[in-house]
Amino acid sequence: MMTRKLPIIAIATAPGKAGVGVVRISGQNLKAITKALFQKELSPRQANLITLRAADGQTIDQLIAIYFVAPASFTGEDVLELQCHGGPQLLELVMKRCLELGKSDGLVIAEPGEFTLRAYLNNKIDLAQAEAIADLIDAQSEAAVRGAARSLQGVFSENINDLIEEITQLRILVESTLDFPEEEIEFLENAQARARLFAVKEKLESLRAGAKQGKILRDGIQLVLAGAPNVGKSSLLNRLAGEDIAIVTPVAGTTRDRVKESITIEGVPMHIIDTAGLRETNDLVEAKGIERSWDAIRLADLVIFLTDPNSTEDGLKEQILRELPPKCPVLEVVNKSDLLSSAPSPAPKQAILISAKNGDGVEGLKQKILETVGWNGPQEGAIVARRRHLDCLERASEHIARSEQFAANGNNSLELFAEELFLAQNHLGQITGKLLPDDLLGKIFSQFCIGK
Repeated sequence: MMTRKLPIIAIATAPGKAGVGVVRISGQNLKAITKALFQKELSPRQANLITLRAADGQTIDQLIAIYFVAPASFTGEDVLELQCHGGPQLLELVMKRCLELGKSDGLVIAEPGEFTLRAYLNNKIDLAQAEAIADLIDAQSEAAVRGAARSLQGVFSENINDLIEEITQLRILVESTLDFPEEEIEFLENAQARARLFAVKEKLESLRAGAKQGKILRDGIQLVLAGAPNVGKSSLLNRLAGEDIAIVTPVAGTTRDRVKESITIEGVPMHIIDTAGLRETNDLVEAKGIERSWDAIRLADLVIFLTDPNSTEDGLKEQILRELPPKCPVLEVVNKSDLLSSAPSPAPKQAILISAKNGDGVEGLKQKILETVGWNGPQEGAIVARRRHLDCLERASEHIARSEQFAANGNNSLELFAEELFLAQNHLGQITGKLLPDDLLGKIFSQFCIGK
């Protein structure tokens, strides 16, 4: 996929019935294919009402064809867009006919993400913008849509490129000093290197904070409801979802497998998993459900540990804490708060009190969830970010921190100072794709839908 130059074709609209469906073709020169399809050349960037016919002359569809000439197109190549009636079988017939007539020109079906990949390779967009296209399609909330749109417009990329430029200027000063040691320039003081480095560090930390918020917008939060049987996990899921998703009965062990539901809380996607009650059991089906519960807990971003004031867990909380991934927060929530007056012991001081049955305390729990996962609320100029972006920013931050240490040592450590700046710059360049291995590039675009 990385090197082929053949023209490509794909259905660009989602599967299923629709009023309009789009078939898209991209290649270095599509004039021959266009003429084979319609027996004439098309004027660029004009809508043409044309009848596409089968080999026996029968009409396949009357469609609108728009021809974009390179480089003024999404991919930077010639692009032919066919707007057809949106029946799935009809779109397949249109694509099949295009493949028949374009066979001599090498027309092939596009691989996932290949249209966007070509746009990236032809410098129409950078890698962060390319990823934003997929994020815009997959956005699960209005805030995520707006954040992905900003990334697609290049807001995130501009911030990264500005930071790279500042590091580049700092590297030029450092390395020029290394080339002329006889000048005995007091580099750090005269060039204000420490002040520049501090400014870079502050901007990088601001970008990291924004990217963390952006990742929450994109991926949401994996929220796991855990606890002993019959403490009200399914009732809480239903209360948060606003409908009866899970079965609720007084019988312990009713939930035998994970029940998943996605909601949004103040625009933040929450993927809630109601797990089977954690206990020792000889029931093979329930035991399998409990095993899956532990699997969900190990992958959680946040665990709500639910308790009943009238029951004891016998060290269950400590067991969950041992099983959690590093840095995964736990919220201890006492359900059935309306029964606290008759409970054998008071609720823990740090616990959140709710009643899933009547809704008491649930709104406060929602706010605590957002606070715990680090959501700072909708922000003007928010972007959508990925785990890959966060990793690159974190590594760049580590190298900037080390460069600070070498800067403090004076001219004797300038070579190490310059090297750490280079490594930080390298990691930032990977975000926009300026410095990225081909195998990683292929992996990123393989996750796109076909036709995009």
